[in-house]
Amino acid sequence: MPDMHIDLTRRRFVGACSAALAALLVFRRDALALSIPPHPTPRPGITAARVLTKQQLAATPKLIPLFDSVRAIPQIIDGIRCNCGCTDPPLFYSLLSCYEGNGMARDCFICQGQARLAVRLHKEGKSLAQIRAAIDAKFG
Repeated sequence: MPDMHIDLTRRRFVGACSAALAALLVFRRDALALSIPPHPTPRPGITAARVLTKQQLAATPKLIPLFDSVRAIPQIIDGIRCNCGCTDPPLFYSLLSCYEGNGMARDCFICQGQARLAVRLHKEGKSLAQIRAAIDAKFG
């Protein structure tokens, strides 16, 4: 059996560990990117008719302006995937679903944060694609 002696210096060891860690992080990032579903396509003719009203939000009056803002741009909010994990397709289609009926937006800070960001960026004239990218960067 030949001599299996490997000359491993501290520098080589640290370098090998760094390379292994970098490869692991790249693999994990790529695996996570594959598991994230795409943003939904806004449904044709979508309205905000099911978004909770001021009367339905009487117990949480501080949320009324946010729900009103969502109500103003349903075609944008319907094209955004909710990143909080509280949705259960097919009952929930998009972030807009979180603001309808028994949706989670009354209690979920992620749903609220995504909508606030979307509303602000829409007011700044950003496209749906730009809004999605910003939401993915912050919440994805």
